[in-house]
Amino acid sequence: MNTAGHPEATTRRGLELTPFRGLRYDPDRVGSLAAVTSPPYDVVVRPDGLHHLQSADPHNIVRLILPEAATPTARNAQAADTLHSWLTDGVLAPDPEPGLYVYEQHDGNGMLQRGLIGALRVSDPTEGVVLPHEDVMPHIVADRAALMRATSANLEPLLLTYRGNGPTAATTEVVERAAEKPPLLATTTEDGFSHRLWSVTDPGDVARIQSDLAHHQALIADGHHRWATYCLLRAEHPSPSPWDYGLVLLVDTARYPLRVRAIHRLLHGLPVADALAALDGRFRVRRLDAPLTEALAALGDAASAGNAFLLAGDGAFHLVDRPDPDLLSRTVPTDRPTAWRTLDATVLHATLLAHVWHIPEDSPAHIAYIHDASATVTKAERDGGTAVLMHPVREEVVRDLARQGVTMPRKSTSFGPKPASGLVLRALDI
Repeated sequence: MNTAGHPEATTRRGLELTPFRGLRYDPDRVGSLAAVTSPPYDVVVRPDGLHHLQSADPHNIVRLILPEAATPTARNAQAADTLHSWLTDGVLAPDPEPGLYVYEQHDGNGMLQRGLIGALRVSDPTEGVVLPHEDVMPHIVADRAALMRATSANLEPLLLTYRGNGPTAATTEVVERAAEKPPLLATTTEDGFSHRLWSVTDPGDVARIQSDLAHHQALIADGHHRWATYCLLRAEHPSPSPWDYGLVLLVDTARYPLRVRAIHRLLHGLPVADALAALDGRFRVRRLDAPLTEALAALGDAASAGNAFLLAGDGAFHLVDRPDPDLLSRTVPTDRPTAWRTLDATVLHATLLAHVWHIPEDSPAHIAYIHDASATVTKAERDGGTAVLMHPVREEVVRDLARQGVTMPRKSTSFGPKPASGLVLRALDI
């Protein structure tokens, strides 16, 4: 939200992005910068993706964000010990002076994203400065909080978006000018994305950015659990403290629109045959003997007319749509806007999970959330479960609901491209 020109603009606190001394890998101490990066912790498909990243380089960031040990306490202690060891050995080193970081991602096919990485003031939800659009799962917040306490670090930035004021805005000018200079680092990861990073340390440029951002609010695009973790940890530490801030990537989507993709569900212990049997008379079900790309296209067509899902796990795809209106009226809460009540994720959680399949949405033993459709199908076929593939929600729907203070069901969207983990970290005691 832009409050420039309004009387409250001088008193209301907006986004406060602060420079920090980033921790970065020493290129001479690792095999390659690409080999030490990782997708965000919740995008890594376990165990396959985790083991792949661990074998890419002994210093891959996944050893910090997803440590492996017998107990949660041991995992967190291991991450803290690993971080300390890498700092002592010079594998990771702090930059000489605080700065904001311009971060660029480019896929070679027209997708270009630039934003600013910095330490953002963790605001109270009542301030309306940072808008969530999804609910969170308490056990994940507790897990991330324990890891951050143990390491005393923000190990990966979450992704926030805001709507800037065009190409002449101060933040845009500084970002574009920085991108014309030689970068601090440049690498290309195995997904085909190139990554470049620059530092902004000039006090005048930092001040201009801060003045510009003070008139804006942001939407959490990716990282609701980490933002909730920042809020929890800030409340635990008397202010002022380094815990008053959290590591974020802030992207102006008026200039660099993000892609919005769906997050799919893997239902453990529910064979496809049982899932389909429970839908009899409640939804229309059609079998699709087609490859994944064609099945997803059919899902998109069906979703344009109403709620639709794609079930898989038995070697075929099953298009599920046209829910019984009486079933929806009995199961979907009526105290939310129509835009929320008609979301696929709402119908999935309120109707299918809760009332048709009787699956608890917050139990890792019963349900997993996976970003990649192919991986979801593969795991369902291997494990004998059911993959529920979703169609993405439009960004304007997400933003509109967030501005109304209405949160969507957890794991409803996947904004991207997401920042690679491992390019810059924030230690709270440096």
